[in-house]
Amino acid sequence: MSHRNISPGVTFKRDLRSGDVRIQRGIAIRLLRIVTLVLLDIIFLSLAWKFAVFYGTSLDSPWTQKTSFLLLIITIEIGVIGVQGLYKAGIHRRNYFGLIKAVSLSEVFLLLIAFLYEPDSYVSRSTFILFWLSSIALLCIGRTIFDVITKLMRQKGAIRYPVFLIAETEAQEDYIKLIEQENCYIVQGIADSTCLDKANREVTLESLRNQGIVEAFVSWKAVKNRLYVCWRFQTAGIILRILPTESIVRYPKTMSWIIGIAKIPCLTIPIPIIVGSSFWVKRSFDLCCCTILLIIILPVYLVIALLIKLDSPGAVFFRQERIGLHSKKFKIWKFRTMVSNAEKMQKDLEAKNEIKDGVLFKMKEDPRVTRVGKFLRRYSLDELPQLFNVVLGQMSLVGPRPLPIRDVEKFQTSHLLRQEVLPGITGLWQVSGRSNIDNFEDAVKLDIVYIENWSVWLDLTILLKTIKVVISKTGAY
Repeated sequence: MSHRNISPGVTFKRDLRSGDVRIQRGIAIRLLRIVTLVLLDIIFLSLAWKFAVFYGTSLDSPWTQKTSFLLLIITIEIGVIGVQGLYKAGIHRRNYFGLIKAVSLSEVFLLLIAFLYEPDSYVSRSTFILFWLSSIALLCIGRTIFDVITKLMRQKGAIRYPVFLIAETEAQEDYIKLIEQENCYIVQGIADSTCLDKANREVTLESLRNQGIVEAFVSWKAVKNRLYVCWRFQTAGIILRILPTESIVRYPKTMSWIIGIAKIPCLTIPIPIIVGSSFWVKRSFDLCCCTILLIIILPVYLVIALLIKLDSPGAVFFRQERIGLHSKKFKIWKFRTMVSNAEKMQKDLEAKNEIKDGVLFKMKEDPRVTRVGKFLRRYSLDELPQLFNVVLGQMSLVGPRPLPIRDVEKFQTSHLLRQEVLPGITGLWQVSGRSNIDNFEDAVKLDIVYIENWSVWLDLTILLKTIKVVISKTGAY
């Protein structure tokens, strides 16, 4: 294990997932495409309905006489088409078979609604069939017209996305040809993989933002083993496309995207429309929950404090230096569960460490733990004071656990990624086995999985699992 230099300080940089709250780059063109397609579909669906009513067998029905029913029909049709993802870019909007399925499915919904609303008063069978067939025909014609006009405009240099290529010098020419095959991009700049090195990446991202880059194409070799780069592109509001090599492993939080005439799969790191918003929702949730909990459990704090005082001499709270965001030191708060000289005794107990690789220190029968301390640990009540750390912005409710200096000093470089996000009171590690995990590498893998797949929903899932784990006392000692 290599020893790491731990930086002191109280000024914390932002979490890897936060960034400034900003709108996704290129969203105006994407919204224009969606609005145009929706308007075209509304026009052609209205024409299909008028055509079917005019040429179909006449039937006295409110469906053919009231405008509100036409609005209902169009809303259902557009809704089903949208749910099927047929307003997305590229091959999605040109998925004519998917469009036929979406129209047919919406017709089934309309039949169901008509039956439940007024089964004796819908439209005639001929009107229904004409509307179904003409809707399919006109919508497909509309998409074809849209594609032809879009291609003509792009040939003249309009509605193209400015992109940037980052790849090895010897492969850049081939990648440019591949990108240009898609006919919707302007390669605005090129750089080699050194621009993503730690010393250069912030300057690179700032330059891309200033140039108005919407998407960045990066070769797999340039981004491999650099998960933080993916997050930095995401928080910059720039879509990241990872260009393939001969053998490629699927990256977390990615979705497949097809580029070029050869239909070569390209991996994409998706970003939300409002970049950084999810993290600030998480932070707001942390503050609200902690404030409410601190008010509710104040009597519990007082009872625990009294029990600790009666059980053994020493302070009620235990404050220990831990390593948090960006390897900065901070004081973590816990209820004292050990004798007052526990840290001095640890040196004599290192030989009994039950973590195989020795990075962490864990003992099931630790002689330093007091009687009240065992109870508090069993139900994780000793962690309750960390709510103050959350309020101060040093921790989150969910995240990788902050570790003591002794543990972090034994980190390898690959382990330091877990220090790029706010540490948490609970995390994926804790709900996946807690103290039963006896290998630090396994714990780090769980932390990395959390970072790679993070979402507000994942945080809520972990919080709910934590309650279950605490009540069942799984792996606690």
